[in-house]
Amino acid sequence: MNISHIEHIGIAVKNLEESIKYYEEILGLKCYAIEEVKDQKVKTAFFKVGQTKIELLEATSEESTIAAFIEKRGEGIHHIAYCVDDVAKSLGEAEGKGVRLIDKAPRNGAEGLHIAFLHPKSTGGVLTELCEYPEK
Repeated sequence: MNISHIEHIGIAVKNLEESIKYYEEILGLKCYAIEEVKDQKVKTAFFKVGQTKIELLEATSEESTIAAFIEKRGEGIHHIAYCVDDVAKSLGEAEGKGVRLIDKAPRNGAEGLHIAFLHPKSTGGVLTELCEYPEK
């Protein structure tokens, strides 16, 4: 697996608008994108901190994994995402080393990234996302 950098840290929130205010008014960051990812039943907001992004995630449905996460654990850090050069290859490598996968193949995520998740039961309790920038 060839990880180049931390792509983003995902944070589950109940109210995207209120959370954006905190990041902008208190921390002084600027929200540069808000996007709904319909198939994941989530609305996202992004901030840049150096090379790394903060992704706020608000459920758009009670069936969303974000809604379930907040119900069980409350708001807070949901996942860490690493940028890799090939998500499919990285999934195969991880599975070959005994890592439990949530996604068997890459899927489309926010900002046009190809993404896949590794199960936290195999990653020290941290939901891990692998991200790949599509070729342009």
